[in-house]
Amino acid sequence: MIVEDEARLRELLYDYLSEEGFEVAEARNGSEALERFAQTPADAVILDIMMPFLDGYAVCREIRKRSNAVIVMLTARSEEMDKLYGYELGADDYVTKPFSAKVLIAKVRALLKRAGAGAGEEPGFRLEGLEIRERACEMYVDNEPVSLTPKEFELLLHLVKNRNIVLSRDAILDQVWGIEYDGDGRTVDTHIKRLRQKMHRYAAHIATVRGNGYVFRVKL
Repeated sequence: MIVEDEARLRELLYDYLSEEGFEVAEARNGSEALERFAQTPADAVILDIMMPFLDGYAVCREIRKRSNAVIVMLTARSEEMDKLYGYELGADDYVTKPFSAKVLIAKVRALLKRAGAGAGEEPGFRLEGLEIRERACEMYVDNEPVSLTPKEFELLLHLVKNRNIVLSRDAILDQVWGIEYDGDGRTVDTHIKRLRQKMHRYAAHIATVRGNGYVFRVKL
């Protein structure tokens, strides 16, 4: 779903995505986006921030209440605090205007791939009542499924695969967000905070190493 009040840009994105094989829905503002999403949930939402009626932040918040759809936010604003606020609400990635449509589509494809379920024997990780299913991109706490965004799951999996190794914020940014990402370590902090909230009594396994970064600690 493309949610963009600028008709020319919305039409351009529609054409690009359609040519790439996506089934595309459109919304001209935040209110229309939520109505359409309620009727036909999308796997991914390209979401402008500055829109009439409801801005992109409000739409992101409402979608996250009901869905783990990939959310990529479009913004003409490059301030770090704006991006951090979007991540706090559950956005998976940001693209700053002006942007390359090819890069945007590549981001959407990568996020959808990471969010997709696989088949066969499920690789993963289990620690007491905490279970991570890698192919299905799922986390369970005490046998209850916990809703994670694609980026939250990717971060958790990276920490788990490097358990007992201290990872700097810069290293996490490079490996999870990619070397082209131009944000800073506060993005990692925001996602760690959200992960800990969702992990409940297992949150303490993600430890902060002051001045260095984070580590997923397990007893050897």
